[in-house]
Amino acid sequence: MEIHHREIVIESQGFGHTIDVSSELDGFLAEVGAADGLASVFVPGSTAAVTTIEYEDGALRDLDEALSKIAPSDREHHHDRRWGDGNGFSHLRAALLGPSLTVPVIAGLSVRGTWQQVVVVDCDNRPRHRRVVLSYLGSGREG
Repeated sequence: MEIHHREIVIESQGFGHTIDVSSELDGFLAEVGAADGLASVFVPGSTAAVTTIEYEDGALRDLDEALSKIAPSDREHHHDRRWGDGNGFSHLRAALLGPSLTVPVIAGLSVRGTWQQVVVVDCDNRPRHRRVVLSYLGSGREG
């Protein structure tokens, strides 16, 4: 059993900016010689999230509109009253989506549907440098 970790940094525009990290995950798995196991994608922080989606403009817009209805940015949240940073909605959206995703790895490849990409959604109300931690737990290729 092997365990590997890599941290990458992505530049985000905030406000629901969604960044496809599928190629970074696939490159990481190839570099560590993954065979069969599990990959994890985790974003530290409470205003960003990791999920899957078909990475195309319509689906991205639909996600943003759904999150805006569930946790609107144009109203005051209890968090805003305490901290005054106006990003209470960001914490709610990130909490609903979640900070991590686990993906099966079979024969060195992450298992995803044809149109399914792994994405980081930055829910904060400003641009950010986002750390993303990629992890692999499983067997390595022989050879």
